Amino acid sequence: MSHLFPDAIETDRLLLERLSGGTVDPLAYYRICGLDPAIGDVTRYTPWDPHETPGETLEFLASREGAWNESRSADYVIRPRVDEDEEGTSDIAGTCGLGVDWTKRTGDLGIWLRERFWGRGYSGERADALVTLAFEHLDLEVVSVLVQADNERSLRACDRYVERLGGTRNCRLRNWWTMAVDEPTDAIRYTITRASYDPSSRRSMVSLEASR
Repeated sequence: MSHLFPDAIETDRLLLERLSGGTVDPLAYYRICGLDPAIGDVTRYTPWDPHETPGETLEFLASREGAWNESRSADYVIRPRVDEDEEGTSDIAGTCGLGVDWTKRTGDLGIWLRERFWGRGYSGERADALVTLAFEHLDLEVVSVLVQADNERSLRACDRYVERLGGTRNCRLRNWWTMAVDEPTDAIRYTITRASYDPSSRRSMVSLEASR
């Protein structure tokens, strides 16, 4: 079926594949999102909690399929390419997405990674892919990123790739998120504009696969 979003995006080290019940085993995904020993550390700064049941995972996957079909969000499972993963399995490293506000012509980046895939530069490589999608394929004007203000690891990663891609750290949004915490949490907002973006700043090859 033809769609605005590509089913897959390839970079030098990663394959981004549409996130759905047809591209991931729901039970395997539940084990990652609910039973992985490090999932609490992973979700500390995400808007979702560890999945409590396989049914919750099925509902989540259905919600992502609905957002895809309505062209509201392009969500992808992140798989290291076989020659990149030391175990040679092309295992799921995490997921990422580009939420789209067509009225504002803005895309919002998001990502989470399993703990054993931290520190490999995957966040920046995924940003190369989704910023390419936003500006060169979807004709958006702005890409934004929101990071919880005390998430130092993600802030360092965003500082690096946003500046490299021509963007800036804009502002601190007070009491922006409630998420899964007791008190509201500040967020740091970054933006990259189409006018400031230079494709030559990408550090990775990006190949968009046409929808089937």
